[in-house]
Amino acid sequence: MPFQLIDYAPVLLMFIVAAGFAITFITISQLVGQRKRTRTKLMPYECGKDPVGSARERFSVKFYLIAMIFILFDIEVIFLVPWAVVFKKLSSPEYGLSNVVYLEMLFFMILLAAGLVYVIKKGAFDWKQAAGREAEAEARLLEIAEERGKKKAA
Repeated sequence: MPFQLIDYAPVLLMFIVAAGFAITFITISQLVGQRKRTRTKLMPYECGKDPVGSARERFSVKFYLIAMIFILFDIEVIFLVPWAVVFKKLSSPEYGLSNVVYLEMLFFMILLAAGLVYVIKKGAFDWKQAAGREAEAEARLLEIAEERGKKKAA
């Protein structure tokens, strides 16, 4: 079957529609949207946390743990999709690898499940305690900042 550029027309059409959609709604937002510049809107947005304190403060270990968990399961999907695509072909009588291919993926999934159980046992997804501690720490920082401001004013 010879290469024909016209076969890629649907992909090009999809890119055109996506770009048109994005440009259209950004333009509408700029034309119709409100333009009130408040102090809150001008602050940088970082993960839902108010930018209080020094920019040099340390991140919680939980931030890195969640990032690694995301990468772990993202890689799982990257390996799972191609396996699912070729599984039927490899399990055909021509190759005869149905048990081997299935057991390899089962072993891979068991390893990932073990990682997930480990992360759950460590409390990585327990946001109630961590959120409470972070809120208390931010409140203490705000109190300290207010006290320093009062001392300087006096």
